[in-house]
Parts: sequence; structure tokens; C-alpha cells
Amino acid sequence: MKDLKGEVSIPTGKESINGNLEVPAGAKAIVLFAHGSGSSRFSPRNTYVSRLMNKRGIATLLVDLLTANEEEIDEQTAQYRFNINLLANRLIDATMWLRLNPETRSLAIGYFGASTGAAAALIAAAKLSNDVKAVVSRGGRPDLAAEHLAEVKAPTLLVVGGDDFEVLELNKEALKLIVVEKKLEVVPGATHLFEEPGKLQEAAELAIDWFVRHLCP
Repeated sequence: MKDLKGEVSIPTGKESINGNLEVPAGAKAIVLFAHGSGSSRFSPRNTYVSRLMNKRGIATLLVDLLTANEEEIDEQTAQYRFNINLLANRLIDATMWLRLNPETRSLAIGYFGASTGAAAALIAAAKLSNDVKAVVSRGGRPDLAAEHLAEVKAPTLLVVGGDDFEVLELNKEALKLIVVEKKLEVVPGATHLFEEPGKLQEAAELAIDWFVRHLCP
């Protein structure tokens, strides 16, 4: 298969959400990104991580989990960004779209979630245990999915900055509730957004190694 790249529209109910899809030639797996509150598929951090994955032969789908109308409302009220169940359902819609798309239906699926998007990813993974083969949370809030964590069947990696003290403690507590293969990786000297020099790359490499191990055996 040749490289495939472009913007896609994914049905969700009577509306649609938008995503950026990139499938390198020969890809065997795809990672669906669930960004955090107030972010978008054009987030420089996620696009950077996505490019690193593509270079390793992993396809990526960066998707906005809110519709255009919801995004507009959310910018004023922030009423949707913490609706974790809504975000999880949108992630499920995007996963089903991947399964129906001839270009992606044969690819092993992983989730990469950040901030509140990580909670949505874990809920969706719990509900789609036959489809989702690996989950990575970067600076995420898995504690917001606490009641679903025991149902997650996909190997799960939690990546947290060593200086992101509150979120690190929340991740440690959430890790106890996950019953499948799991790991907590702490990136020393990194804060919540991994903005310090070289720290986002460190987090990305940990995520990529996890996905390669579990999605591309």
C-alpha cells in the first residue's frame, strides 16, 4: 500500500468529527490520538509525536472528538471538554470508522491519550476490548476513568512528568486499578506538557516502544 495522508470526516450520530489520517506504506498498526481539554488535532505536541510514529511505520489518526458546533460552544463555556463519556463515545465512533475503512480495517489499533483524552481512551478501550490492543496515556488523567479501569484488557502505559506532582500521584493511584499488563514511566524533570527541552521526545519514544511491542509483533 502506498502512503496515505489527508483530512477525513467521521460520522457521529447526525453530525461528523474531523481527523487527520496518515498511513505510511507497509503500516501494520494505527494509533488513534485522543487529545486533552482545550486542544485540537493540530496540537503541535501531538503532531510532533505523530510524525515520530509515522517514521517508525505506525499509522496515526489525530481526531477532534467534538463537532465544529460543539467546539465553538466549548470555547465559550468549556462545557464539553470534561464530558469524558461523550469523548469516549466519539472515540468509539472513530474506531468503528477505522474498522470499516478499507485502507485501515486490517491495522492493529492503539490509543494515545493526553490529559482528559486519556480517560476517554481508557473508557473506550474497556468497551472495545476486542479492537483496542494497546493504550498509552501522556500526562493523562486515568483517574477520571476509575470505574472502568478494571475492565481494560489492553496493555496500558502511563507516562508522566516527574515534576507534574499532582498528576503523578493520580496516575499512581489509577495504576493500582488496572489489572492487565501495565507500567508507569516517569520522565525526570518534565512538567505537565513536557515543554522542557527533549522531554516530549523522551515521552514519545516510550510510547512508540510500547506500541511497537504490542501492536507490531
